[in-house]
Amino acid sequence: METALTDSERASRLSALTALIDLMRPSVQADGGDLVLVRADVELGVVEVQLQGACSSCAISSTTLQGGVERILRGRLDWITEVIGSVDETMDIEESSALGHGGYVPRYRDL
Repeated sequence: METALTDSERASRLSALTALIDLMRPSVQADGGDLVLVRADVELGVVEVQLQGACSSCAISSTTLQGGVERILRGRLDWITEVIGSVDETMDIEESSALGHGGYVPRYRDL
């Protein structure tokens, strides 16, 4: 049975988590979206994040959450046991699309 974390250990984990999310945010923001920490239980290792903005209309948002955000968080912070990801779907799809485009969207040009 594990012992409870001290206040200092909890603060250290939360600080490392927010720093890592802040490191990832510019990549998501470059495409008109954002990555937000919704909640974190640093004792149990459960983290909830949400993609916002243009991510709500992006076809690869679930891949970004699973293949990118979750992989990075779990790979760099060994105490994380679960990452819950969601996409903010409250934004109108046309407004969302106007914010940016996914980095993997092919660009077509007139031939």
